[in-house]
Amino acid sequence: MGYPGVDLLLYVLAGAGVGLIVGLTGVGGGSLMTPLLLLLGCPVGTAVGTDLVYASITKLSALVAHQRQGTVRWGVAFLLSSGSIPSALLSVWWLHQRMQTQGGGFPAHLVTSILGSGLILAAVGLLLRAFFCRGVNDELVEHGGTEDRIAPLSRLGIVVVGLVLGCLVTLSSVGAGACGTAALLVLCPRLPLVRIVGTELAHAVPLALVAGCGHLLLGNVDFLLLCCLSLASLPATQIGARIGRKMPDAVLQRILGCLLLGLGIRYAFF
Repeated sequence: MGYPGVDLLLYVLAGAGVGLIVGLTGVGGGSLMTPLLLLLGCPVGTAVGTDLVYASITKLSALVAHQRQGTVRWGVAFLLSSGSIPSALLSVWWLHQRMQTQGGGFPAHLVTSILGSGLILAAVGLLLRAFFCRGVNDELVEHGGTEDRIAPLSRLGIVVVGLVLGCLVTLSSVGAGACGTAALLVLCPRLPLVRIVGTELAHAVPLALVAGCGHLLLGNVDFLLLCCLSLASLPATQIGARIGRKMPDAVLQRILGCLLLGLGIRYAFF
């Protein structure tokens, strides 16, 4: 797929903009990047596949930072992955079978509808996160709050959430961050927010990598586009993280949530 110089510049700017927002809010990479790529004229399959590989790269550095700070609950991440990874593999297999029976065509209309639904879920999850986390988890972290052991029913719920996220992320690249975080807030209410973010990153990186490799085998990853996005987003993420320390997190989450909701309605119903 060839790109004029102007298009490449637009993709670089898109990567910088999304990277800045991810650095500011901690979520929104997949939720924003795929819609932006579609708006810039990128084919649906290429947008989803490239974004998944891009997400696995950009989120890995954030995961390393959280691991160094000891803010990852690997047991919870494993429960999520035990549902999401098999679901992602099955979704890749289903895409392969569908593309074979449809003469090699990517189910663009279906995926854009799923994308819209995923964006709406991500927006709702982000808005709920901003509502429920007003100082509660920060207070737990500040005062060394304890984390209750996860109940068996919650463990089952985490696996089920992983199953849903694996399918949703593989087909649309959307949902791991905002939806996964919102689900953990409900299922693990005593887990501090900083640990929820780190744990969700520990789940999102392998999920994006597995789904991205599946799309790579399907021919849906554009490496030139991937380089443009990563080149701009990696430094922008670091800049956004520095700015984000000085800005109210809840306000940023509400702004991003409203933006995602608007994009979701656009792709789900129009």
